[in-house]
Amino acid sequence: MKYKLTKKSIEHWSGKTLFQIEATTSFDSVVKGQLGGYIEKMENLSQEGNAWVSGNALVYGNALVYGNAQVYGNAQVYGDAWVYGDAQVSGDAWVHGNAQVSGDAWVYGDARVYGDARVYGELKLIRGYFFGMKYKGETIQEIEQGENKILCKGDVKVEKYDEPTTKSLSGKEVKVTLDGVEYVAVIK
Repeated sequence: MKYKLTKKSIEHWSGKTLFQIEATTSFDSVVKGQLGGYIEKMENLSQEGNAWVSGNALVYGNALVYGNAQVYGNAQVYGDAWVYGDAQVSGDAWVHGNAQVSGDAWVYGDARVYGDARVYGELKLIRGYFFGMKYKGETIQEIEQGENKILCKGDVKVEKYDEPTTKSLSGKEVKVTLDGVEYVAVIK
């Protein structure tokens, strides 16, 4: 084991309890006894490789950090997100949903990576929202929504919403059958 959960914990606004980690052995630039960031459970950070969570960084939910990945600063990795390879997530960056950050990619500053986004290779994302991928051969549709546009891909069906109209039933006859007896009522 390269780390353990300490008794020091924080209550996350989501209601989850996150525990500070402590290195139980020296590896890479981490020394035995060094305190790290906060994780919800042992499954959030691999015991293999040099992956590490430090500073005020948080990893929770079903998120996983492994390989030689580093999560530090005030970064958050949560949901079903993965950070692996030599990837780094730092600053106030968030990686969540089904997003994956891998290879030599850096996500930092105020960047948000979420949805099914895949960030890999030597990308450095500093600021903005990254939420999906456009694969070769895919078409992205733009749907006007007032002054904004919705971006869609795949088999998308969109219909215009029409406000329901209200019709007056005043003076109309309504027939109702109860227990075999037919009643007629006139709506006032």
